[in-house]
Parts: sequence; C-alpha cells; structure tokens
Amino acid sequence: MKKIITLLTLMLTIGMSAQETGEDTFGAWYMYFGTNKISDKFSVHTEAQFRYYETTGNFNQLLLRTGLNYHINENAIATLGYGYIDTDPTFEEIPLQDASFAGNEILEHRIFQQLILKNKLWEFLIEHRYRLEQRFIDNTSFRNNGKDTQHRARYRIQATLPLTDIFFLNFYDEIFINLQDNAFGQNRLYAALGIHITQNSSMQLGYLKNHFNSGNFDRIQIGVFFNPDLRKKQQ
Repeated sequence: MKKIITLLTLMLTIGMSAQETGEDTFGAWYMYFGTNKISDKFSVHTEAQFRYYETTGNFNQLLLRTGLNYHINENAIATLGYGYIDTDPTFEEIPLQDASFAGNEILEHRIFQQLILKNKLWEFLIEHRYRLEQRFIDNTSFRNNGKDTQHRARYRIQATLPLTDIFFLNFYDEIFINLQDNAFGQNRLYAALGIHITQNSSMQLGYLKNHFNSGNFDRIQIGVFFNPDLRKKQQ
C-alpha cells in the first residue's frame, strides 16, 4: 500500500512539475509596425511586439525589430535587419525568489534577410514574404545556462481584400522551418479586420492560431501600422 501511495504521489508531483503551458487560455499580441521612407529606394523598418499568455497580462515575449529596406520596385522589397527578443517561456507566474532557478528568461539576438514580392489576384492584394534568420540564443536560466546558434527559414503568404476605402480584410499563413534538427518549427494562421485611419496609417484586429508540435495557442492581435514619408520635400 505504501508503494502505491508513493507511486501516486510521484506521478502527481511529475504532473504538477510539468508546468501549465497556457494552451487553453486566450493570449494577446499588441504590435506596432512602421515603414519609414527615407529616399526613393530606401526605407527603415521599425517594429515592437508585446506578447502575453493572457489578454491583459502574464508576460510572454518582447520583440523589437528594425531593418533597412531596399525598394527594388513597387512590387519587390529586400530587407536586412536585426531583432532583439526577450522571452519568458513559463505560463505560470514564478515567485521572484525562485526566478533565477526556474529558467524564466531567454534572450535572443537575431539577424534576418528578407524578400517581399507583391502581386494582385482578382480583388486580392497578395504578398509573399521569404525570410532567413540567424538566431543567437542565450538561455539565462540557472538550470540550463548556455548559448546556442540556430538557423531558420520562414515563408508567409498574405492576402488583403479591400471592402471599402476604409475597411479591409487581411489573411495570412506562415510556416517556420528549422535548418537543423526537427525541421518543422511552427505555423501561424491569421485573419483580421483592418481599418485605414489616415493615408499612411492603419489598424488591425485579428485572431491568430499558432501551431507547434507541442500544442496550439490562440492569440488576439491588435496591430498599429504607421508608414510616414520622411523624405525632404522638394523646395
């Protein structure tokens, strides 16, 4: 009997130690994207994303990204960029005194190369985005302290359907391919309603299904897009 109780206690302990991932909880991503035109051929990409396991809190990830865009023509853009990512991989809140031991921070510096190609199909505005990433990861946890370099390829196909001069629909699917072991990384499926606020700004309210091998996550997305023209006006 004692052995059975011990076994049940061990199983319960293992189950509790496998921390809740938040798969059944709606999370939220609050995002800003900017394309800042500085010349006829060049613009600067700016981006900030605040990601949460829950809609109003429980921090998951901070992502800051910038890059230099070269506009090959009106339907093709090449980008070289850099990203900084701070991730808390634990859904459950960790007491401050245990944080250094529990492994609740992963820092990443990322370099990426990107090509965007655009075309029109019927009323849909189609965008193909091809991206390569070099990821320099630093796991700062006490248990797993170490550095790693990983490489990844991403492809996103996006379709935008104008409804009126103000409203539009936006859809995309993006697949992540690891260029090392375990080729499949994740897949993101997205749908949103967008509104043009001014000539160079818009906003989207959408839903994202984020699929990993380990689970599926539902995220509400609120995105603000601001694309100012910073070129000096002709005198």
